[in-house]
Amino acid sequence: MSLKERFSANLRRARRRAGISQAELSRLTELHRTQIYLLENAKRMPRLDTLLKLVCALEIPADDLLEGMAWESSSESYGSYEVTAPGARL
Repeated sequence: MSLKERFSANLRRARRRAGISQAELSRLTELHRTQIYLLENAKRMPRLDTLLKLVCALEIPADDLLEGMAWESSSESYGSYEVTAPGARL
């Protein structure tokens, strides 16, 4: 599962647990409804400000939306890291 897919599944699950529609989440976050759709359908990854809007609107910790994602070093050199979902192929 890719990072986009993992994030999208986490977001969809959190929104449904909150019992709100994509349109309602859009209103709460002041993001366009299309943006919510794209995030939930693994078409986009959120920027940090978008992530903060989502967790505030859903009243959940950021960990809930980042569940199943991890940093994995891609080389020995300083600062060379890639973000991957556990078990994902690079």
